[in-house]
Amino acid sequence: MRISTMIFLTDETLGPVQLARELEQRGFTGLYLPEHTHIPVSRKSPYPFGGELPREYSRTLDPFTALGAAAAVTERLVLGTGITLVAQHDPIVLAKQVATLDHLSGGRFTFGVGLGWNEEEATDHGVDWKRRRTIVRDKMAAMRALWAPEPTGYDSEFVHVEPSEAYPKPKGLRVLLGGAPGPRLFADVAGYADGWLPVGQDPAEHLPALRAAWAEAGRAGEPQVVPYGVRPSADKLARLGDLGIEEVVVMLPPSGADEALRTLDGYAQYL
Repeated sequence: MRISTMIFLTDETLGPVQLARELEQRGFTGLYLPEHTHIPVSRKSPYPFGGELPREYSRTLDPFTALGAAAAVTERLVLGTGITLVAQHDPIVLAKQVATLDHLSGGRFTFGVGLGWNEEEATDHGVDWKRRRTIVRDKMAAMRALWAPEPTGYDSEFVHVEPSEAYPKPKGLRVLLGGAPGPRLFADVAGYADGWLPVGQDPAEHLPALRAAWAEAGRAGEPQVVPYGVRPSADKLARLGDLGIEEVVVMLPPSGADEALRTLDGYAQYL
């Protein structure tokens, strides 16, 4: 099983260059970073995992900039977002960012995408919260049009892109969709992604429904399932392996180098 990592990199934690080097030297598979542009202090949206919102959510580094720094000092490390809040982005600019990072890293980028949970953050970006699922679907389609081999346009309610010359092109880009399990999410996974990033859910319970949606959409093979933010144990990883899961993303503390690297050394037993 491949072991990747995720962390809220902030202005108070170790930096992406040091962490990326340490991960690659130890043999970890990848580094995934979350995204929040800002956290409005009104705090109307409850923290999905309960309690007070942790400090690091309002201090996250921009994931594309940080992953670009990590790409420059590594050769094998998978670089991913977990997740990009696609509804909050201009899809033409985002398509260029994704393609550029994938190009500069030699095809090592995994594009983790999601709908988001913080309504007031999204509202500041002009997102119609109740329609964000459709917005994300449209923006993903527009990005794929820009990544197509030949100039391809896209026109919908939310996005218009003329047939365009747009380079570089991603190299076999992997797209993983995060979100709560259910028919709508799994239809979206089958519609425009390569798999699911479950956070805090037991994949075993939901795999039959995901596979059914995948087959109904006419997709070949199996959807990838990459559990995200896992606190690992030998038993937990063994159970996930028995499900056929090939990669998990374990959680590192949003801390300075000493604590983060101690945690990383503890996880090395699972490599």
